[in-house]
Amino acid sequence: MLWNSVEKRDVENTARNLCKMREVALVLASCVFLCFLPSCSQAARQGQDIRCGACRALVDEMEWAISQIDPKKMIQTGSFRINPDGSQSIREIPLARSERNLLELMENVCERMEDYGEHKDSLTNRHSYLRIKSRSGEAMDLSEATLDSRVTSSLKFACETIVEQNEDEIIEFFAHETDNVKDKLCSKRTDLCDHALKIPHDEL
Repeated sequence: MLWNSVEKRDVENTARNLCKMREVALVLASCVFLCFLPSCSQAARQGQDIRCGACRALVDEMEWAISQIDPKKMIQTGSFRINPDGSQSIREIPLARSERNLLELMENVCERMEDYGEHKDSLTNRHSYLRIKSRSGEAMDLSEATLDSRVTSSLKFACETIVEQNEDEIIEFFAHETDNVKDKLCSKRTDLCDHALKIPHDEL
């Protein structure tokens, strides 16, 4: 009987120890989880900043490229087949905003992300992106942004993803002169930008 009592106490002690160990493990796991929450949230927010910045930079680069084409230069579009009445369904449209030209511009627009740097708002910790290399070769003030190859790579990848997933929308907006393309494409149509990201990027 004495031996059974000793065994019973040992079993009870072991059970209590296991319970305590489980409690400690749960507390440690909770602490680790809580420690990772801020970093996960920060990473998600920075990812959103990059996607938004890439979209708005894409719009800037498309608008600039379109502006470099003579608006008087036309291109024929439509069918060259002869209709029963002897006519052809051909019309002329400006080359700059033709679908053919827009598709060509989209093939190379994401390469321009290499010309962008990152700016971090000290108050909100949000990131925005601006050109740090002038198209004309003039010197630019780089005090507001930093150049990081990892950032430019992320911007380029985000840009390529946006073009791939939203090709029709991009053509739709640029085929005609449209005001506020950044907000319409990047915020309203694709929801890549939230309100907090609109003002900092435009002010820079």
